[in-house]
Amino acid sequence: MTGMPHPPPSIPTWDLPTRMFHWILVLLVLDALISHTFGGIRMLWHFWNGYAILTLLVFRFIWGFVGSSTARFGSFLAGWTAIRHYLGALRQGETPHHLGHNPIGGWSVMAMLALLAVQGTSGLFATDEIVASGPLHGLVDADTADRLTTLHSLWFWLLVGMMALHVGAVFFHLIIKKDNLILPMLTGHKRPDQAPPDASARMQSPWLALPVLGVSILLVWFGIQVWRW
Repeated sequence: MTGMPHPPPSIPTWDLPTRMFHWILVLLVLDALISHTFGGIRMLWHFWNGYAILTLLVFRFIWGFVGSSTARFGSFLAGWTAIRHYLGALRQGETPHHLGHNPIGGWSVMAMLALLAVQGTSGLFATDEIVASGPLHGLVDADTADRLTTLHSLWFWLLVGMMALHVGAVFFHLIIKKDNLILPMLTGHKRPDQAPPDASARMQSPWLALPVLGVSILLVWFGIQVWRW
């Protein structure tokens, strides 16, 4: 029908590789908890789960330099001044909009990636001294293996706490600020009222993610093999 108002076009925000990384990582972390809890024969799956997480982390690190503008570290790792202004705006009841991550969200992403990196790397050396040992367990002495095993066990709960904060922040924005951050991570787009005026992202071809993923797989595989040699 003519004369009917058209809704403003949505703004491309998150590319497909970034979204797939996010949701696959969520599933892998949940499965890591399940496979570790059940143990036994599923510990082999737990190990492969860890390799997959490490591969995704390497992928995300590379994609943070070559991916779309909103996925690049330089676009969302804000300085202290930007963080202070953002927190001040929240205290005043405002809802500052960012096309990508806000200053707090950006650093929480980096903290999450760092925690996962420590968790995955320590798991390579961990052992239960019964049936399961990481592939690099034999490279360290017993005391070091015990410390890394303890770190792997305790660090997971720190990771769980960080994930809880992340989820809590998402629902804070959803319920209190009326700002849905979940939908854009599913669709890849934000509404114009969720972003600054005239905001736009430089979107990278999703096909570039395939060679980046291939390189990530090779780096993790060769890294483990070289250490074992």
